[in-house]
This record gives sequence, structure tokens and C-alpha cells, in this order.
Amino acid sequence: MARVKIKKIKKILLKKPLLGGKRPARKIKAKAAVQEDVKVTLGAQEIAIGTTKFSHPEILRQPSKNLPQDLPSKYEVDKMALLVRDPWWLYTYWEVKQTTVARLKSELREEFYKAKRVLRVYDVTNINFNGSNANRFFDIHIHEFASNWYIDVGAPGKSWCVDFGFILSDGRFLTILRSNVAQTPLDGPSWITDEEWMIPDEMFARLYGMGFGQGKSSPAGKTWREKIVSSPGIASMTSPVRKPLKRAFWLRVDCELIVYGATEPDAKVTVQGKPINLRPDGTFTLRFALPDGKQVIPVKAISADKVDERTITPIVNRETK
Repeated sequence: MARVKIKKIKKILLKKPLLGGKRPARKIKAKAAVQEDVKVTLGAQEIAIGTTKFSHPEILRQPSKNLPQDLPSKYEVDKMALLVRDPWWLYTYWEVKQTTVARLKSELREEFYKAKRVLRVYDVTNINFNGSNANRFFDIHIHEFASNWYIDVGAPGKSWCVDFGFILSDGRFLTILRSNVAQTPLDGPSWITDEEWMIPDEMFARLYGMGFGQGKSSPAGKTWREKIVSSPGIASMTSPVRKPLKRAFWLRVDCELIVYGATEPDAKVTVQGKPINLRPDGTFTLRFALPDGKQVIPVKAISADKVDERTITPIVNRETK
């Protein structure tokens, strides 16, 4: 009904021109009355639709719940985390509690404001890091308000740990936070050759010939044994009937020793007194024959400026029976 009334009023208003640029007051009131009628009618239809869709229409009139608040910028914990981005980059973030900052200010006093904030990055590959035995380290100076940082380590396939701390005016480094240990992946195929593993005969029989532990006399064990014995290439290993006429059975066992490590790329390294070549990232790998007896393999590294020197000596004993 409301739409019909609107159409009729539009036709009436279009038939007669405006007088002096204004509509007659009588017709304006008529249009206003029709608009009010439309509002009421549409409101009734909306309520009727809501009643048919919901068993409790009053739900529509309930105020909307407040949206959850944003995550806090700080959690008031002393924490530092280290993550791997790719073989060459790490990412770290940290937080220092206000109480910890207040304690440092009280203990250091003027030194607190003079100290330089740094990230000390340790190379802890193949060692159990205790804070002072890293293979090497380097410092990154950061600004006062930093709470995260991307670190270019430039050496894939290594383990890293990061300290957040202060370098005091006398050169001492004060550790405030220490991260977890993270290992960057290799940037290519691994150079480590996996060993070849063989299944002993008794285990092979238990897993396959006996039907995964069901027993030779069980239906499952018999079925599995028949299938495996009849399979080409496996019957020769499992069936005791098919024996070669001439047997040339033999066994040979030997061992090798792999020594690997890392140091500064420009360092001079000797193994058992002989100089070796380092890779561009400072790593090295050597293979040795391992006869019976005691093998002493001293590894010595000297810095490029010949100031620092470190020696590590692996000792390996072999006994063949």
C-alpha cells in the first residue's frame, strides 16, 4: 500500500509546475504524511521477518559485545628468543622487565647511561656453550629502544647463541639476557655420508618371516612367509633350501675417522702438524684411516695476526676383535 501511495503522489506533483520555485504547502504535507506511513509499515515488516527467523526476536536489540583488546606491547618478563630465517640470517627479539632496568640503574649508576647496548653473537657449533667457550663471536651495536633485530651470520650449517648486554666504559661486557641456541640449515646438499644399515637375520625373520611377531604357526605368519619366500630377490635371503653349489663366503670390516671443525676464515690451521685449507666460511673436514690402537690428532688454530692460538686434541682408540 505504501508504494502505491508514493507513485500516486509523484504523478500529482509532476502534473503541476512549481509556484515561484516552491511547492504548495498542502502537497508537501501530504508527501511528509506518506513518508511517515512508509516508515511505520517498513518497520512492521522488519519486525515480522525477525520473528519468523528467530525464536527470540529480542536478541536483535541486544547491544553488541565489546571487541577484544589488542595484545599488550610488553609482558614484563626477562626473555630473549632466537629464530632462524634462512641459512644466512637469524632473527631475535627480547624484553627486559622494568624492575630489571631499575636494578641495573641502581647498580651501575652513571655507567648505565654511558654503556653501549650490543648484541653479542656466539658461534657455538659442536660445543656445549657455557658462556665463555664459543668458537668465535661478534658484536652488533643497537639503539636504546630496539627490541628485535635481524642478524646476518653469513655462515650456514652452524649453531648460534645471542646475548643482549652492555659494553661498559672499561670494555667489560655485561650480559643481561641470553637466547636459546639456534642452528642455521645448510645452503646445499649435506656433505655427511650416512652409514648403511643392515637388518640382522633374526630380526628379518621376526618382522617378515613370522608375520610381525604372530608366530610361524599362525595363519598370518604362514601367509607372510609364503609371500616373501615366493618374492623374487627375497627368496634367496629367506629360503634355506636354495643354496649355491660353491660358496665363497667372506666378510671384511674396516673403519675410518672423520674430523671436522670451524674457526675464523683467515686463521692458519694444522692437523697433526700439517697445514690444511679452510673453506671460505672457515670450516674444514678431514678423513683418516683408523687402524687398531690409539690415535692422537691435535688440531691447532692461529689467528691471522698471530696473537690468539687454540689447540684441541681428539684421542681415539680402536680395538678390533
